[in-house]
Amino acid sequence: MPSFDIVSEVDLHQLTNAVDQAGRIIANRFDFKGIDAKFERDQRTVTMTAEAEFQIQQMTDILQSALHKCDIDIACMDFADIVLSGMQCKQSVTLKHGIDTDTCRKIVKAIKSEKLKVQSAIQSEQVRVTGKKRDDLQTVIAFVRAQDFGLPLQVSNFRD
Repeated sequence: MPSFDIVSEVDLHQLTNAVDQAGRIIANRFDFKGIDAKFERDQRTVTMTAEAEFQIQQMTDILQSALHKCDIDIACMDFADIVLSGMQCKQSVTLKHGIDTDTCRKIVKAIKSEKLKVQSAIQSEQVRVTGKKRDDLQTVIAFVRAQDFGLPLQVSNFRD
């Protein structure tokens, strides 16, 4: 039976590319010359370090631009508070990975409300949709992409 998975993932390779690109932009910008400003990535967390709060704000814009260029949806970003320590400011940004249980339930409920001949099931941090016809699955894909569930969703593992 044809099936596919609805997931919310961040490609770590693309994230590395985006953070490196943002770091190169900071190194070349005139207003950041002579300032200890940097991006550090650890798994799905990016830490921005600068000397002032307004520089952190500028670095946030640069990071969002770099993520967008690398096809990472900026809706998955979760910002922590800015921490001041001595002459440095730090802010960490966590990129959400996986779909929480409540959102999975909303997705399943929305798919069932469409009255299509498909079955949807929650599997840890993703939703698996199965059906007899490929056209029904494609209708579900279009429906899910049109909805706003509060986080970026991707379709993967489409099997015929």
